[in-house]
Amino acid sequence: MASNVNPTVRRRRLGQELRRLRELKGMTAEEVAERLLVSQSKISRLENGRRSISQRDVRDLCGVYEVEDHRIVDSLMQMAKDSRQQGWWHSFGDIPYSVYIGLETDAASLRVYDPQVVPGLLQTRSYAEALITGALPETPPTDIEKRVQVRMRRQERIAAPENPLRLWSVLDESALRRVVGTRALMREQLEHLVEQSQLPHVTVQVIPFEMGAHPGLNGQYAILEFPDASDSSVVYIEGVTSDLYLEKANDVQQYSVMYEHLRAQALNVDQSRQLIADIAKDYAR
Repeated sequence: MASNVNPTVRRRRLGQELRRLRELKGMTAEEVAERLLVSQSKISRLENGRRSISQRDVRDLCGVYEVEDHRIVDSLMQMAKDSRQQGWWHSFGDIPYSVYIGLETDAASLRVYDPQVVPGLLQTRSYAEALITGALPETPPTDIEKRVQVRMRRQERIAAPENPLRLWSVLDESALRRVVGTRALMREQLEHLVEQSQLPHVTVQVIPFEMGAHPGLNGQYAILEFPDASDSSVVYIEGVTSDLYLEKANDVQQYSVMYEHLRAQALNVDQSRQLIADIAKDYAR
């Protein structure tokens, strides 16, 4: 696969274009489903980019929408072909959050809030292994190692020499106090966090315990933004058996406003770095 082809993003862009064509035709998803003798849920999944789309699907939909420009049809067919190729993460087998990885791989910036643990992109290998082992106690060691490898590969976006991912991370102090693995491991992790926070494209803030109740108490979430203006931002909420992706402008706006409140209530960058460093020293005692 060409390095500049991201199948997840191709599916998403293709789905957006198919939705636009349907709306221009003035048809509902239910009406399209009836014409093609498929379920309405299939049309919805194709449009939101959560399902692989074949060139035959594109051809049939273009027929329903009466698209006469062959250049448009050919372009959509090529996007369908690209969307069925494999990203780097597919070489690791079945990854539950592969859709998210595809989005993260193409994102220009990521705002993440985590109340319990250090975000995956800022984890050391030892911390990641201990965390995944504890969170998934019935998972075979081979699968744990696969997940760790994927996590380490994702971190290449942070270290990329050109166009690195712009990361803004807000942590709750509990993520720093929770002993994952051993105290020595935690010291190593927090020292790594301090080091990463000094990168020009990485910002880390901590919400201290003394802040009390705040908008992030409902749980972890991430907001992904993309370099192409045609790609709408996505709010990602990780679940136990399934994940949630919010793309409606109103949903993204609400989570963005909540994130601004979190940033405002957190310690500033220097204060946060000092707190992380102090807690790291505590782990050495």
